[in-house]
Amino acid sequence: MSMTHVTATSAPSGALLLGQARFPGKLLEEQGHSVEAAWRQLIKQHGLADAARQVCGPFAVALTLEDGSVFMAVDRFAIQTLCYRAQGAEFRFAARADQLSQGGKASLDPQALFDYLYFHVIPSPRTVHTGVKRLPPAHYAHFKEGKLTVAPYWVPTFEPAARPLYNALREEFRSLLHQAVRRQLDGSRPACFLSGGTDSSSVAGLIGEVAGRPAATYSIGFDAQGYDEMAYARIAAKRYDTDHHEYYVTPEDLVASILKVAASYDQPFGNSSAVPAYHCALNAAGDGVTRLLAGDGGDELFGGNSRYATQRVFDWYQMVPKAVRSGLLEPFFSIGLVARTPGLKKGSNYIRQANTPLPHRGQEFNLLRRLGYADVLTPGMLKLVNPASVEMQQAAVWNSAHAADELDKHLAYDWRYTLAENDLPKVVGTTALAGVGVGFPFLDDDLLAFSMRLPVDYKLKGKHLRWFFKEALRGFLPDEIITKKKHGFGLPFGLWMQRHQGLRSLAAESLLSVSARGFIRPEFAKRLLDDYLPTAPQYYGSMIWVLMMLEQWLRAHAPDYRLQT
Repeated sequence: MSMTHVTATSAPSGALLLGQARFPGKLLEEQGHSVEAAWRQLIKQHGLADAARQVCGPFAVALTLEDGSVFMAVDRFAIQTLCYRAQGAEFRFAARADQLSQGGKASLDPQALFDYLYFHVIPSPRTVHTGVKRLPPAHYAHFKEGKLTVAPYWVPTFEPAARPLYNALREEFRSLLHQAVRRQLDGSRPACFLSGGTDSSSVAGLIGEVAGRPAATYSIGFDAQGYDEMAYARIAAKRYDTDHHEYYVTPEDLVASILKVAASYDQPFGNSSAVPAYHCALNAAGDGVTRLLAGDGGDELFGGNSRYATQRVFDWYQMVPKAVRSGLLEPFFSIGLVARTPGLKKGSNYIRQANTPLPHRGQEFNLLRRLGYADVLTPGMLKLVNPASVEMQQAAVWNSAHAADELDKHLAYDWRYTLAENDLPKVVGTTALAGVGVGFPFLDDDLLAFSMRLPVDYKLKGKHLRWFFKEALRGFLPDEIITKKKHGFGLPFGLWMQRHQGLRSLAAESLLSVSARGFIRPEFAKRLLDDYLPTAPQYYGSMIWVLMMLEQWLRAHAPDYRLQT
């Protein structure tokens, strides 16, 4: 299907059009280059869900139709977002949730605050603003005569090739990568984030081939042992002869920009990479760059996260004959003395986790859960929330994908929680704050469809992550980047907080203030700083960061908020 590419940011009254929608055939030309008219024509010809299904690229659309009803839809990853409030016969929509908030001390949803502490973000459809919802990725909404319908127009459907031809798939993949990068370039100075990983390095190299000139690349470093991967970014920059720029984020940068970044979001957002991403984009903006390409999505489409290999190890247990599992292994490892004996204890934990189905197995190490709901939250907060709701939502997302293999289900699950709800808002929000646009080549619809045709063992071969991706780009990507181990350290906040007085003071003061709002136990906040943090700075530092960013957001958007019990 041929597609026409367009960017739309505004429309006549009664419509909101955002993003880079690509329409089928010559529909846009037939509608006189009007994005709104093209949408209306699609809806008239195909109906609501099918109209959204035919449009590609990052988009958000909200239209008042001829019958007075309202139609809304967002792209498959909710790169562009839409929020709404339905009250009786009235329906309002906006790009940001805070544009629909009614304000007041009771305007924040306690369950959303719980979700934030659990996920470090607030997953759609809930928002922190009571009565305001966010349209989930790949969903449409229709509001007519006081009745609201929200449903998916597309669900991930994996149909792996039964007899894959590696060479043909490799050529198709490389062609799709070039097409995806070409679609994201807008004629301005070609530039991208460069972390030194396989994804951002691929984008940097592809820009050079597609644009006909080297990319301007922007990297962030940390002066902390074990947290800096600048050496790999330099390897990629040298290979592709990029115009390379580096910036080392400091604790002083965090102190200076935490409030600004926290306040820029329409609801609390706790991804600690947001502040470094902002400084990276700010560095690019200072050089006159107006659009950055990002490598987000490669891990989630092609099997690059280490947790996929970890879960595969647990899946192997189910291959042991059931009689051996239930008649020998499980009775032995459930004996109290065995379960407490070092070495043997690992076997007991392995069996317990292997017998816990996904996605619940993946929540074993959730920080809020491990700390204990009753130890973190006040009794008043616990009365107002349902902790089980997070697992119910996760299970529903997990089961929605059409996939025969657990790995593909895990990928689709991460498209929602890792990408749509977390990493993409981080990049979209911080680049916008810096005054720079952003594009995600790996989330191109054709590349997405290709990934769903790849056999499972092309994504994870044994314990080898993203096998096909690396093999297909061998010779193009530097060998050092293909073979480097996966890192996930992120921002060294916990370490810096112990050493930098200004950062520690900001964090301590924020925790004191947020605990006074009635939903966090003051004694927990004190214990987190004084007792937990020194034992594992990065692990417990993440909870301090989440609470600090929550308090900073509240100061900007709801300074008088206290839990109403």
